[in-house]
Amino acid sequence: MTAPFKGKRLVITGASDGIGAELARQLAAPDVRLALAARSADKLERVAAQVRERGGTAIAVPTDVGVEADCARLVERTVAALGGIDVLVNNAGVSGHALFEEVTDFAWYEAMMRVNFFGSLWCTRHALPHLRRSKGLVVGVSSLAGRQGVPGRTAYSASKFAMTGFFEALRIELAGSGVDVTMVYPGVVATDLRVVGYGADGKPRGKTGLDERDAMPVTECARIILDAMAERKRDEVMTLKAKIGLWLKLIAPRFVDGMARAALTAEEKSKLSRREA
Repeated sequence: MTAPFKGKRLVITGASDGIGAELARQLAAPDVRLALAARSADKLERVAAQVRERGGTAIAVPTDVGVEADCARLVERTVAALGGIDVLVNNAGVSGHALFEEVTDFAWYEAMMRVNFFGSLWCTRHALPHLRRSKGLVVGVSSLAGRQGVPGRTAYSASKFAMTGFFEALRIELAGSGVDVTMVYPGVVATDLRVVGYGADGKPRGKTGLDERDAMPVTECARIILDAMAERKRDEVMTLKAKIGLWLKLIAPRFVDGMARAALTAEEKSKLSRREA
């Protein structure tokens, strides 16, 4: 797993928990150097310690990617400590679930866009000169919600669609530079992201709005992302069902809308049905 990254310097945002933390643990090996970024300094340092225990090198850089100055400082500290950047993994993100008509204060829509979209944009912009020198790789951890709208996720889907569009355009701009862009599209992954995400009132929702009975283990998700990174793939859609769904969207979009609705919990489906009545 780590052989393709031997001697590489990687930045992972959102590395204190979930997918980002698991990516760090699976990358932990001698000759792999990591810069780990997230808002929680304590959690971040625990993940960095786990990397070091496994023989890897890791620095913890407390960072709020929703603040451009933090993104610039993350790059500066990484380059100072590791000597450059070979891979930037834009993984930091926040979630939320609320029917659009339930929302009265859209401040959290803006906050989500700053983290999910602008955080990736700012980190990439500040890291790009270093990635050009190393002919490196930019990774965007998007979501299937960034390819297909999901009811209850108008804010999240919008932020992930923006992220997808940005990186697709950037890939074309960077053609011939030696810098590649890999986009990954997980579905439902067994993390706490949706539980701690925003609710209609802008406060932590405390529960998911999606049916997570078949959620992908975070270990498997991280492994698929690392495989895609190693091959410098253009895109990685995580599951066969998702790949079929995106193909069907071209010829039977209403059917795929139904698939998106079916991903909700029974409670959320009932709520949606009552509003339609």
